[in-house]
Amino acid sequence: MAPGWPKGRLWGELGFKFPSLSLAAIAAVTPGHWQVELADENIERIEFDRDVDLVALTAMTPQAPRAYRIADAFRKRGVPVVIGGFHASNVPDEALLHADAVVIGEGELVWPRLLADFEKGALERTYRAEQHLDMGALPPARREIFSGKNYLFTNTIQTTRGCPFDCEFCSVTAFYGRKYRKRPVDAVLRELETLRRKNSFAFFVDDNLVGDRRFALELFDGMRGMGFKWLSHAPIDLARDRELLRSAGEAGCVGMFVGFESLNEKSLEAMGKVTNRAASYLEDSQAFRDNGIGILGSFVLGYDGDTPDIFGQVLSFCEQAKLEAAIFPILTPYPGTAVRARLEAEGRIVSNDWEDYDMGHVTFSPVGMSSEELQAGHDWLNRSFYSFGSMFRRIFKAHRSVQVFAPMNFGFRSAIRRAEKTQGALPSTRITSIPE
Repeated sequence: MAPGWPKGRLWGELGFKFPSLSLAAIAAVTPGHWQVELADENIERIEFDRDVDLVALTAMTPQAPRAYRIADAFRKRGVPVVIGGFHASNVPDEALLHADAVVIGEGELVWPRLLADFEKGALERTYRAEQHLDMGALPPARREIFSGKNYLFTNTIQTTRGCPFDCEFCSVTAFYGRKYRKRPVDAVLRELETLRRKNSFAFFVDDNLVGDRRFALELFDGMRGMGFKWLSHAPIDLARDRELLRSAGEAGCVGMFVGFESLNEKSLEAMGKVTNRAASYLEDSQAFRDNGIGILGSFVLGYDGDTPDIFGQVLSFCEQAKLEAAIFPILTPYPGTAVRARLEAEGRIVSNDWEDYDMGHVTFSPVGMSSEELQAGHDWLNRSFYSFGSMFRRIFKAHRSVQVFAPMNFGFRSAIRRAEKTQGALPSTRITSIPE
């Protein structure tokens, strides 16, 4: 089960919805005698009176309070609840206040054992994955659980886990580890063959699809001619490997999520973004475009080197680089991250209201500006970047990625406006009751 996003938040207002691949992966390792159904509150109401034997929830940090309320409601009706995912794995004691069991780490490793214990009436309180999953043993996701849901498309796929880097703000390394693990390329290609029967678009959810050059080249070579138009994540230094970048473009890549993170070299060094060179960002961006690949850029706001000037500088760069899309997350000290440990040690975390850990709200005391300036600058930057003028300057050009990024820009613009309108209409007190 996937809980909904808090009301009036950007990610909850986006019109294009994607399914949780992690839940389909858990479904794939569920024994065949179990009947599995997906409930996603982002696209449908949860039926709290359904006759079910067990509820399994996954949630990111800003969704955790809603997940807990859902769990409490089911448990009140006598239905056992299991919670897993990034947030619960980092704060299992908190999650146990609302669940009968908590899964810590990669769920595929312990889910079959958990179900066996449940059937015997011997459910344990915690199930911890003691090692990382061998990606060769990962079965194809059970995407049939997405049938009948109102998703934009369901062609999401994962080929790797882990990241060779260790950025201070990132929760990926804490969960998946630094060891870069890969599925066999032939298994990925077989799964892609089944996906293209439904849709020519695909999204690789890998946090760094090109972390292993040899693997990526083999994958892209196998994909060439399949007719996919696909997106994924890659670091900006992919631009300096022209062979690999060209191979991605020839394999059908039309867009990459790229973490620029900062225009300040000292901030890049502080956050551990060792492969980024701000001085070459314009040239790097053009290299992506020259290979038919648009960019969804990411810029973390609020690092110690940032001052109120940063917002205008980022907007100017994005328009000069003609970035097709971008997000501007406020630095967020997620549980389990190095930046949280640092800010806690410095006494700078001002809020543990998890709903505000959505990358759109200030939850710590910045150094180079006030919290109010950081929040206002973030909001201004979002509105300005997704204004009609900026959109026209950046995306209306003869480039194959426009077919993806033009709708994306309009989607973000609408979501930002809805979020601002809803936030302005919400009462000052939070609503914590479960709708019956």
